Amino acid sequence: MLGVFSSSIVSPPEELVAAGSRTPSPKMTAAALRKWFEEKNPSAVSVEVGEHVQLAYTHQNESPFQPRSFAVKDEVFCLFEGALDNLGNLRQQYGLAKSTNEVLLVIEAYKALRDRAPYPANHVVGHLSGSFAFIVFDKSTSTLFVASDQYGKVPLYWGITADGYVAFADDAELLKGACGKSLASFPQGCFYSTAVGGLMCYENPKNKITAVPANEEEIWGATFKVEGPAVVVARQ
Repeated sequence: MLGVFSSSIVSPPEELVAAGSRTPSPKMTAAALRKWFEEKNPSAVSVEVGEHVQLAYTHQNESPFQPRSFAVKDEVFCLFEGALDNLGNLRQQYGLAKSTNEVLLVIEAYKALRDRAPYPANHVVGHLSGSFAFIVFDKSTSTLFVASDQYGKVPLYWGITADGYVAFADDAELLKGACGKSLASFPQGCFYSTAVGGLMCYENPKNKITAVPANEEEIWGATFKVEGPAVVVARQ
């Protein structure tokens, strides 16, 4: 799956900008990245949301235990990869039908977070149990919400394209070719929300997240880590 967002939606992480400038390498524009994704995956489905957001996914080479899915409801777009172990309980918690799958559940959970402010964002993601990574974009508020499970069972990476867009994908090689050194693993057990002002750990929301610059020989530009007693390392 692939989500690409302009700087009008999300500010490029300073650590990844710095990593890219330290060790320059070839990069692609956001449009070229999406085109490359579609060329690599002929069966891919892609969507443009206005002028600043591009989403794409494919079922090609997906794990039967961690399928990819996409849904739109009430101007909320969601890409989801993985499976929730407690989906049945979450359906009851949010008052949803038994036919509700993971991607629709995440949309409803996000809407509950948005509409019941100040309901803590970390509680919403913390209630999810299983293997998952998802990208939510709310067109009505231009809000981005991205999260990864606490063990990093579903890979998720983020980087910066040549024209300053922030890209999220489950394919490291895809972003490596598009973002150069402006690339990192998305930290497991964390979420990124433009509504709350950036990157947070949902298990330990008060713990600071720092980015450690990587060695030049590594493909990563930086490694994001959660400080504190329970340290979560974002490296795979």
